[in-house]
Amino acid sequence: MTLSARLFIAVFCLSPAVAGLAQESSDSDSSVRYPANYFAEFTPLTVNDMLDRVPGIDLILNNRGANADGDRGLGASANILIDGKRLAGKANEARAQLDRISADQVDYIQIVRGTSAELDVQNTGQLVNIVLMEAQSRSSLSSELSARHFEDGTIEPGLSLAWNGQSGGLSYLFSGQIESAYEHSYSLEQAVNGDFSPREVIAFDRYTEQTDYSLNTNLAWTLGNGDRLALNALYNKNDPPSHLLRSLTSFDAGSSSTRYERESVPATASDWELGADYEHGFNNGNRFKALLIVNEEKSASTRERFRSASIGGTETKDLYLDTTSRYRERIARSSYTMNLNEGQGLELGAEVAQTIQDNSLKLGVLTPNPGSPEFGGLTPVNFGNANSSVEEFRVEPFAIHNWQINPRMSLESSLVGEYSEIEQSGDLSVKRDFSFIKPKFDWRFDLSNSLQVRATLEKFVSQLSFADFSRSSNDEDDEENTKAGNPTLEPEESIRFELGLDWRLPNDGGALNTRYFHYRWDNKIGGIDISTEDFLDTTNGNIGRADAYGVQVNASLRLGMLGLDNALVTGSLTVQDSDIEVDPFTNRDAHFFPYDRGGYRLGFRQDFPSRNINWGINFNERIDGNRIRFDIDNKFELAVPNNLTAFVEMVGWFDLTYRLEGSNLKDAGRCYNRFRYAGDRRIAPLSEVENICSSTGPEYAISVQGNF
Repeated sequence: MTLSARLFIAVFCLSPAVAGLAQESSDSDSSVRYPANYFAEFTPLTVNDMLDRVPGIDLILNNRGANADGDRGLGASANILIDGKRLAGKANEARAQLDRISADQVDYIQIVRGTSAELDVQNTGQLVNIVLMEAQSRSSLSSELSARHFEDGTIEPGLSLAWNGQSGGLSYLFSGQIESAYEHSYSLEQAVNGDFSPREVIAFDRYTEQTDYSLNTNLAWTLGNGDRLALNALYNKNDPPSHLLRSLTSFDAGSSSTRYERESVPATASDWELGADYEHGFNNGNRFKALLIVNEEKSASTRERFRSASIGGTETKDLYLDTTSRYRERIARSSYTMNLNEGQGLELGAEVAQTIQDNSLKLGVLTPNPGSPEFGGLTPVNFGNANSSVEEFRVEPFAIHNWQINPRMSLESSLVGEYSEIEQSGDLSVKRDFSFIKPKFDWRFDLSNSLQVRATLEKFVSQLSFADFSRSSNDEDDEENTKAGNPTLEPEESIRFELGLDWRLPNDGGALNTRYFHYRWDNKIGGIDISTEDFLDTTNGNIGRADAYGVQVNASLRLGMLGLDNALVTGSLTVQDSDIEVDPFTNRDAHFFPYDRGGYRLGFRQDFPSRNINWGINFNERIDGNRIRFDIDNKFELAVPNNLTAFVEMVGWFDLTYRLEGSNLKDAGRCYNRFRYAGDRRIAPLSEVENICSSTGPEYAISVQGNF
């Protein structure tokens, strides 16, 4: 019996045991509602503070939905609504607003477990609806001042302000944030030769001095006569320069010798987004919706490397690598939703999107040949496909049918057509057309108002990464400065099946959820061999059939039965596996990211309302194994670090909330092994083994928050 079959059986073996414990509810709706007064004793400041007290919320917020494997376009799904509506944005989406909406603006929080034509989006599992109070006039100003301490002694401040409220038919949110993304990492690489004799020890010391600045606004007008208009805007900017000092001690000559390399990488990055959403409701309950989004992201960095025989000694530049990128989207989505009869609804519409990605790369190296000022004074390396502009024009007509078969059973069916043209210009000129039909079926059955079974079957088409079309910088291997592009990539097509069981325990005692999944690809993307007689090289390409399958179990339980009032324990376990039918670099089956063996998460939090104190701790870890990536001349084994975080929070002086938190408290390092070969690894001998570990050290933060 295959592992996939055993996992499938395990889910159903669990189902009767859980169902036997369930209790019927007298309510006619399987949704769960938490009114604002439910959270009053915890003195929350923001919506996030409220959600922290809801059992099972992590499962909902961490579900990215159908667009998880691709970022272009908008799609029909979301897992967070505000007043029953999705926000008119992508980067500026509802998840980012949860720390900006003050708790005193909330009427109730609803967990929606079903599908319906009345929803503004497709529900890919469960979703959270944040319903704000209705009032002629209300407003609240929230602020947070913070300081973050890093292991090297650096202290970085942060500040955020948010003003939200309502005036008549206008709801508004304005926010701004200054946040440090400083990072100081230490790395140590120990390398041995193929015969395991000492080769080299390399120590890295890397700084990234980054500060993020963001401005955000959301406006929504209720215009009357069934009309609603919403606008939003977002602007982010950061300049993330990094500096690196590398010491290399070699043992190959029988005695040790040390040299040094210094890198300076000035960089800039910014993005903005504008969105508009219009809805008209007709007297018969039908609705018309139109949404427009325009956004842009720009980034640029220049990596220069200098070598010397001693720190502060005479330096020689030996590498110049300059990369720029500009990404733009224009999205229009419109639909008409109608009630066919009692219990059935139909949404018809289309999404049109234009996406443009511009990439440019310059590589200069130290040779006896003349240099060029445009390449940092070094000798240009000329290779094809280093400058490109990729443009995609995509049309997606869709139909979504919701059918409430009976009070306990529902079926949502959708059919999406995808028709696109991708054109690449620059060093290469390539134009291709694609067309796909993507059906999806989502069936739900309420065994009771607290216990629900869900099955989903869909045809899924991933979106191509335009960065894979042209040559780009290689951040994963210091010995290979660039990665080749592939302008002939085709989207991955997969059939995805999921079966889940969700149980909300009686008396708000917690939530249990289990999910089995099996995905099958016909043209999985992975590494392929594009070597020539003179040069070994690889790139991403379509490699054939692959499967991923597994079981995920989530639990969120209150511990009142153990005498621990207002205590909540959470846990998650994922056991999974994957299989590529034929890996190009091994000529046999292999596993692939991110479907390794899985991982687990444990968390605990407790509130002491009488003392205005709460605290919590969380631990995440991946199960070792299956994180191996093969290349033409090396093999890469990755170990993902665990993470231990903890916090304590209290409401104190001047009714402000004071919070102390720490992350990476175990100082876990990110480690990997790389096995290099003297040529094609299928026939060449082992030449070097590298063991590399890096860590950023523990990080501590203190913050003061308040609503005014």
